[in-house]
Amino acid sequence: MDPFTLPLQSVQIQEILGYPHAANQVFYLRGLRNGQEGYYYLKYAAHVDANLQNEVEIIRTLHSPLAPKVVEYEAEHFQYELTEQIEGKRLSIILKQAGSDNGLAFMREYGKTLAVLHQSRGAFPDAPHRRFHTIPERTYFAENGMENVYSWLWDKQPRQIHSCFVHGDFHFANILWDAGHISGILDFELAGMGNREFDIAWSLILRPGQNFMKTKEELREFLLGYTSLHECDCDLVLYYMVLIYSRFLKLGDASYESYVRAWMNAAIQDGKRQIL
Repeated sequence: MDPFTLPLQSVQIQEILGYPHAANQVFYLRGLRNGQEGYYYLKYAAHVDANLQNEVEIIRTLHSPLAPKVVEYEAEHFQYELTEQIEGKRLSIILKQAGSDNGLAFMREYGKTLAVLHQSRGAFPDAPHRRFHTIPERTYFAENGMENVYSWLWDKQPRQIHSCFVHGDFHFANILWDAGHISGILDFELAGMGNREFDIAWSLILRPGQNFMKTKEELREFLLGYTSLHECDCDLVLYYMVLIYSRFLKLGDASYESYVRAWMNAAIQDGKRQIL
């Protein structure tokens, strides 16, 4: 999609500076607004599951100082939205520049910030349902030699869900840091009223190529930060981490798959000692 073809009313695009990786098409740009030069992100709905309408409405209801400021959006079909740039970098970049593979010093604020978000009040819609919320078919586990994981997930299914406002995709790629503190939270397309412990688990998952969240100490610090402001059930967090990892198994290379298999087996054996 050529961003210059969009009928933007608020900003005149001067230059496209980058194309951040995202499910939708995202453009980092320099533009003029009321005669003043500024930097913005333009998101264009590029797939069938895009939900820019949900994102715009959530941000307007949330009133969080960490959420992007929406400058403009296409109101009929919600094909695009334009937001102001938030100063900051992803933690993965910060740690790489520092030559570190451990984010322990950042984890407590990371957890606290999610706890604050979970205490948000407002007339929020239900968070969109995702395939990650459900157990894959038994054949999937059999084909991947994970029958024990399948049995454990079915046997341990939660009897209740703790509902609160959730971000839906609260992981390192959507969190910006500046001067050692969180400066912004991006991507609210999946936000709404949803499963508290699943949202926590989603944050704690190690993604392929991620250079932190590899140690129990980091997971504990995150949870200590979270529970300093809000309660959570760590048994449920562990359950959802195993559920998510079961679907993440093949997302990375062989070493990532080996890590995921070992982590799930340890979680099944040790319970929440795996994260506490």
